Amino acid sequence: MKSTSHTITALPPSPEQERHKRMIEYSIMMGVRVVCVLVCIWVRGWWLLVPALGAIFLPYFAVVVANTVQAGGGGRVERPGAIERRRGER
Repeated sequence: MKSTSHTITALPPSPEQERHKRMIEYSIMMGVRVVCVLVCIWVRGWWLLVPALGAIFLPYFAVVVANTVQAGGGGRVERPGAIERRRGER
């Protein structure tokens, strides 16, 4: 009989952990967007285009990143085998 050891580290992250990670990423991107909007106040000339484009396109990328669910980062979860009775037991 082949003995297989299972570890908790082989499990994918829980839905709550993954949701928390995506919320943190979204919040960081929206924070960068706020900085871009504030920088637009002080920057003049052609350089104004850089923070303006960041303020315009960052919300799209933030939503895409926040809605992307990553499939299993920890490995493959194996299904346990069938229950077997030992000889002599009923």
